[in-house]
Amino acid sequence: MTRAVVDTNVLLVANDDHEGVSEECIIACIETIDEIRRRGVVVIDDEWKILGEYHHKLNPNKGQPEPGDAFLKWLLQRQANTKHVVQVPVTETAQDWFEEFPGHSLQREFDPPDRKFIAVAAADDGNPHVLQAADCKWLSWWPQLAEAGVRFRFVCPEDVKRFYRGKFDGPVPELPEDE
Repeated sequence: MTRAVVDTNVLLVANDDHEGVSEECIIACIETIDEIRRRGVVVIDDEWKILGEYHHKLNPNKGQPEPGDAFLKWLLQRQANTKHVVQVPVTETAQDWFEEFPGHSLQREFDPPDRKFIAVAAADDGNPHVLQAADCKWLSWWPQLAEAGVRFRFVCPEDVKRFYRGKFDGPVPELPEDE
């Protein structure tokens, strides 16, 4: 069974709402969230920080929802069912600053809205993967976080490497091994 913290961009890519991603990436994101709905457990925080971001960027009440919107609707309907959703507490000591985030120096480098995903993954005893689609900055950060026990899965490895090459100089960092 898949246990995952799902970054919002996975859902946005599934909705074809991310400029420059490949058709393969869109399909991979749709397949990933479908697999989670069938056999997975989504890990979120118990104060709706993740659900709040999803709700801000997605619309689960559309007449004909896109895949990411449908995933949010599914999540909202099952948020109390621990077979599908686990809620963990995280300690936000300042705006977008979490005690559970491993390595406070790295937390300073991280985009503030993305910190909650790492904090939730670190707080969950089930050792979930953080699913990431196309945010290439995470390629530089995942090794240090992996050393602290946070696992990653890049759903769109070719796209994230392509975005990295377009944004940064130097070699593209390695991706984590699939487990």
